[in-house]
Amino acid sequence: MYEQISHSLLNAILDDLKPEIRRQDLRHFYTRLGANFFAIHSLFSTLYGHRDDFADQMLKLVETMAMGYVDRSPESERLDINRETDHNWFLSQRWVGMALYTNGFADDLADLSQKVGYFQELGINMVHVMPILECPVGKSDGGYAVSNFRRIDGRVGDLADFQALSEQFRANGILLVLDIVLNHTSDEHVWALMAKQGDLEHQEYYYTFADRRIPDLFEQSMPEIFPETDPGNFTWNEEMQRWVMTVFHDYQWDLNYSHPAVFIAMLDIVLFWANQGVDVLRLDAVAFLWKKIGSSCQNEHKAHLILQLLKDCCQVTAPGVLFIAEAIVAPVEVAKYFGEDAIVAKECEIAYNATLMALLWDGIATKNTRLLREGIKSLPSKLDRATWLNYVRCHDDIGFGFDDSDIRAAGYDPSAHRRFLVDYFTGHYDDSARGLVFMRNEATGDARICGSLASLVGLEAALERQDARLTRQAIDRILLLHGVILSFGGIPLIYNGDALGVLNDYSFRDDPDKHEDSRWVHRPKINWQQAEQRKQPGTVEFEIFTAMQRMIAIRKQTSAFADFNNRELLPVANDHVLCYARSDGQQGANSVVVLANFDASPQQVELSDLCRHGMQQGLSHGANPGFNSHCTLTDLYTGAAPTQFDGGIVLSGYQFYWLRQQG
Repeated sequence: MYEQISHSLLNAILDDLKPEIRRQDLRHFYTRLGANFFAIHSLFSTLYGHRDDFADQMLKLVETMAMGYVDRSPESERLDINRETDHNWFLSQRWVGMALYTNGFADDLADLSQKVGYFQELGINMVHVMPILECPVGKSDGGYAVSNFRRIDGRVGDLADFQALSEQFRANGILLVLDIVLNHTSDEHVWALMAKQGDLEHQEYYYTFADRRIPDLFEQSMPEIFPETDPGNFTWNEEMQRWVMTVFHDYQWDLNYSHPAVFIAMLDIVLFWANQGVDVLRLDAVAFLWKKIGSSCQNEHKAHLILQLLKDCCQVTAPGVLFIAEAIVAPVEVAKYFGEDAIVAKECEIAYNATLMALLWDGIATKNTRLLREGIKSLPSKLDRATWLNYVRCHDDIGFGFDDSDIRAAGYDPSAHRRFLVDYFTGHYDDSARGLVFMRNEATGDARICGSLASLVGLEAALERQDARLTRQAIDRILLLHGVILSFGGIPLIYNGDALGVLNDYSFRDDPDKHEDSRWVHRPKINWQQAEQRKQPGTVEFEIFTAMQRMIAIRKQTSAFADFNNRELLPVANDHVLCYARSDGQQGANSVVVLANFDASPQQVELSDLCRHGMQQGLSHGANPGFNSHCTLTDLYTGAAPTQFDGGIVLSGYQFYWLRQQG
């Protein structure tokens, strides 16, 4: 009955479409709309069906999707059809990403177009261009306080420059990733400006209140995101004479998705950028999209409905475009952003694996893998047609949001262990790690860490001391961490400068717009003259770059590294070594076992351990005794056999193996 109602409404909507839409060739649009409309109507009705203007808003929603389709280029439409046919295309091992700030990696968008050769040299074919939309100078939150969602920040270029970049990337087989900030706008966005002027409709675009009664109820259960610089979740606006919800900074106003006009406006923005040649949209702060008194206002059920509706609408207009969920939340929550009770992703196809990132840093600090193993075991299962974005560093801080039960299972006290990690990475032990504390909350004791990969693993300190041994160790740590994310399952994302060993940049302390935000210490400007050292044997840059170049090339050739839920964690007796198997469903002989030593000293893993836990099938195709005598193991990374001694495989300090059976 309900489906009949939805399709009856669809017929009426199609009759009422604007003439300029009806005149277009909408064959593929109508096919996809018909296939998705029941879900779209159901979600839209759940969210907004109580409103008197529901039918009018539903018409506006369909018109927005239709106009987005009309504006789609023939090339984008061709890609849509190809990706619908090869719907697992993004699960392939051939994708390797890089995240960068335009004016940190290059001078501007035009200059970034000239850096394609660098991406090809390293093997990068997916580039996340960090926020480039217009923001107020001095109140930008690193690009996440957007004042105009359709205009490029003039300091990096304009829309024509972006379109040229998109064409350049597409011609060279590079996926373009762009941020869309869904949760909030700048207080200088036109919607906020109209709200300040007393426009009641646009005041409803945000959460605004005449007094503190409702804000105080919200505050009872809402955590603080930036307790040092922006305590609380509401800001008094003198011009409007109202309190406004500002979960992040006082100049970032949270959007009110209980108003359908907000959803439709943001969908229109998503489709606008999809039509500028963006392949993947990173949806920022998705955990915060729905607010409810008495909750943390994170991970609410209706936030998931918003994302499902956004995905269904985009599937109609631009089905070749993927979504990344930027949801840095508890492990049990993050997998929900793929979409629950499904096989294919109903919300976002890709999600940040922040848990793995934090666990890897724990391994570096403790030099063992006890918590790393427990955390990986607790990672929730993902959908078949969804994947993780695995990374070591990004533009943001490092938070140690492990599950307390995993910490206890690893033998640590949760509070004491988190304090240890903060102290370790701020150099309170041996001064090798050069991290900075970020947003320490004195009330809870919580704190996060900032710093570049190279400085956090000890390269900065080693170079200062001119200590060749410590320099080698730091380089090996960098390669070890990337050896994991390149083989773990998902899309590896390398951060700007990490392939060159770029150190902390302390110049932010002299910038009045940045000095209070220590995250700028790891948002450097690449020195391209220094980067030329990557071509000079004997330099740190050469050592790191050529090694990562080789790792990426091998990954792309290794079908077992594709992400088809084909990873098995192997419990080995040595606590310093992480071990997992990557199976190849098509060719069993191509399965790979990954070993990673997180200790500075050599470590041994018994071959019998690997066989006991089922690896005879992946490695030796026989019983346990046949493992050692009837097969030869080769490390894909070095091309050589692994070191063996007394029935075990030996790893040097911070060494990793990608092992495959030969013969």
